[in-house]
Formats: sequence, structure tokens, C-alpha cells
Amino acid sequence: MNTHANSTDSEPEEPTQEAAVIHEPRLWAQKGWTARVIKNEDDDGWAVEMTPDGQAEPALIGPWTMGRDKKNPKPLDINAFNTLVKTASEVVRRHEQHLEATLHKKLTITSNDQQIIVSLDIVLDEDNPHALLSATDLDGTELAQIKVRPDFKLNSNSAHAWIDSDYAKPK
Repeated sequence: MNTHANSTDSEPEEPTQEAAVIHEPRLWAQKGWTARVIKNEDDDGWAVEMTPDGQAEPALIGPWTMGRDKKNPKPLDINAFNTLVKTASEVVRRHEQHLEATLHKKLTITSNDQQIIVSLDIVLDEDNPHALLSATDLDGTELAQIKVRPDFKLNSNSAHAWIDSDYAKPK
């Protein structure tokens, strides 16, 4: 009886997953992505937009090939879709890496013969945007941490100045 209950419990999930798979000439949805062939607003051609599931805006929009009649778009197929997923995923990954690099900076400073890792972590908070400036030794022991403005510029000079001030809040 439990076996029947378990198979019943899993049944609603399967149609949901299958419903997410769409294979139409101008619309494919699968693997967490939707590819939609659209009219290119800039010229007479076609474009394809790749949108990750759950997102309102496409992560990638690119040109799409004309069909044999030179009027309509070439239909999507599994090979094209897989290539589009790979390309769009790479665009998203690069964007995330850039954002990570923008929000988190780290450098190592030598002060009084001690190496100190100084980090700046920007906190995206609509009500209270700020950054955390912290210093740790190479063993990971925290030496100091303070809240600073989100536009604080972390560089070798500002890190040395902060350390030399005995970790006083920068002005």
C-alpha cells in the first residue's frame, strides 16, 4: 500500500517536468532554458532569445538563420538548442563572475613583516547599502572588521592606511 502511495505522490511531478519540455519550430523549452525565435526589430531577419527559467528577461539575444525560402526562420532543432544553451549559460556565468569580482575584492598586504589579507565585501541592501572591510592574518584569524561606504575604494594605499591607523574607520 505504501508503494502505491509513493507512486501517486511522485506522479504530479512527472507531468510538470514533461510540460516544461516544448519542441516547436520557433519555441523550445528544456534544460531550464527557453529559446524563442522572434522577428528582428532592427532588420528584416530573425533573432533568437534565450531566457533562463524563472527570469523575465532573456540572458542572450542573437541573430537567427533564415530558412530556405529566405523569408521565414530556420526551425529550432536539438543541436541548435544545445549550442544556444551552452552559449547563453556561458554569458550568464561571465556576468556572475563579473558581479562577484565587483562586489568582493581581496588583496594581501605586508605590514610590519606580517602578511594581512584585506577584503572588501559590498552588501547590496536597498535600505542600507554598505560594505564590510575586514583584515585577517594568513591563518584566517580576523584582525578587524568595520562597516564602510559601498563606494569605498580598496587598493594597496587604502589598505595600508587602514592598517597603519590601527584599523580606524576610514574617512
